[in-house]
Amino acid sequence: MPTHPDESSYTAATVAVSGGRPPREQGSPVNPPVVLSSTYVSHGVPQPGEPLYTRMDTETWHPFEETIAALERASEPGVVFASGMAAIASVFSFVPVGGVVVVPRHAYQVTLGFADDLAARADVTVRRVDVADTDQVVAALDGADLAILESPTNPMLEVADLPALLDAARQRGVLTAVDNTFATPLGQQPLALGADLVVHSVTKYLAGHSDVVLGAVVTDNPELARRVRAYRTLHGAIPGPWEVWLALRGVRTLALRVERSQTTALELARRLEKHPAVLEVRHPGLESDPGHARAARDMHGFGSIIGLRPRGGREVADALVDAVRLWVPATSLGGVESCLERRRRFPTESTTVPDDLIRMSVGIEDVEDLWADLRRALDRVPLESSDGAPA
Repeated sequence: MPTHPDESSYTAATVAVSGGRPPREQGSPVNPPVVLSSTYVSHGVPQPGEPLYTRMDTETWHPFEETIAALERASEPGVVFASGMAAIASVFSFVPVGGVVVVPRHAYQVTLGFADDLAARADVTVRRVDVADTDQVVAALDGADLAILESPTNPMLEVADLPALLDAARQRGVLTAVDNTFATPLGQQPLALGADLVVHSVTKYLAGHSDVVLGAVVTDNPELARRVRAYRTLHGAIPGPWEVWLALRGVRTLALRVERSQTTALELARRLEKHPAVLEVRHPGLESDPGHARAARDMHGFGSIIGLRPRGGREVADALVDAVRLWVPATSLGGVESCLERRRRFPTESTTVPDDLIRMSVGIEDVEDLWADLRRALDRVPLESSDGAPA
């Protein structure tokens, strides 16, 4: 699968640039081409691997699928999907009717919504757990069919002891999937820690420019890969070739973007922690953060997401989001631009997420410009909320 014979020895940062390139032949392009065709010339009985119809496969997917697999150190090509939720849905398909799935109590809200939908229509038991509580998660694994884990979690940034949890699941015969969107393959590689499947919202850091919606599943297991690919074909959860090509182009700068954004995020988190208008800051890079020790042990870097709670509650949080000028009030994350939003503005967000929590996705702008905008907004928030509580 590697494009170059020694690619397996490259770091992930190098693979992001070198992966999925065309063969080095005289006159060949440096970048893979985009094939914009829904169907292919075909007659007679179709042969395995023969191009036939783009719902089944297209060569434009392959360079990206090879690259994401190389980034996650997987032996099987990845499977690219039309969205992150399409990828998540393919993983949930491994839960039988009447089965049991373990999910974090704090996770991407649509992942939790999908689990609840399964509970309603397929008699699936959903066990929500605090992924930072290893004993609680291990106890919930007994009799489960699937565990979908996030670390760090969205949006609370809890850090799981992934090696311990994945080992416990393997001992109990529980299939495991890790959503690696926040950490990226540069931050951690869950397959190497024992996960069966890794899921990405390619929309976020991998594509990196807030211009495509895609997902991906990666695994080392050939049978799991076959089943995920079959799910994509059967359910029509396919991406357009142009979007996949754009995602591959975005991956080329992944290491530079992640290095810049997570360095900036840690600096901003340290400054925010000292600001008098701030009640709480969550970022695994802070020594004061509950997940710091695990993140320092198991991750390479601490990610680019910050959880911020200003003093004064929801109204002050909303005022802060309205007051920024460089930061973009928007959902999603992982783009080159810095975004923020109060997460409980969505009625579907977990009710255990604080009502005043602002999720901040740090981009690649200059750190001093980002801080000046934040500090100006923090200095302008009201001294007290409408109920008279000190801000």
